[in-house]
Amino acid sequence: MTLRPIGPDDQPFLRALYATTRESELAVVAWDATQKAAFVQMQFAAQHAYYQEHYAGAAFDIVLVAGQPAGRLYVARWSSELRIVDIALLPAFCNRGLGTTLLKHLQAEAAAAGKPLRIHVERFNPALRLYERLGFRTSHHYHYRVSAPAASRASVDEHAVDVQRRAHSVEVELDP
Repeated sequence: MTLRPIGPDDQPFLRALYATTRESELAVVAWDATQKAAFVQMQFAAQHAYYQEHYAGAAFDIVLVAGQPAGRLYVARWSSELRIVDIALLPAFCNRGLGTTLLKHLQAEAAAAGKPLRIHVERFNPALRLYERLGFRTSHHYHYRVSAPAASRASVDEHAVDVQRRAHSVEVELDP
């Protein structure tokens, strides 16, 4: 397994990878394939732009397995902490120890630098169990509600009346 910086040619792979992270959410939505694809494209573009703007200077890497793209690892190395901005693997590469290996390398890097290693994760994310197994502990709880304006809801689902998403997420960290 190796890492290499993302480039412009990686956008189709990164979008497809992002889509896999939203599959379970979209499985329960009564949208057709075109609507789902439009939603994924919009959300991917927004997330990518946000990461590039708010984590300028971070390492944005493609995870390669036998030379083939298998995932992404985005890490901000700040003076006070190492922040895992995002980590995602294609489903075919999950449960093979790759995520554990990546996280253990980051844990060693953080420990050597005497800094905490942190990541923000949704409470329903199955990877939370992996973080806890590796010694991460909850440091903050977040509750938020997102409600789309009627105009944007109508463009995705004309039958939506009050589309809201309630989420509970946590920040987990590993102190040196």
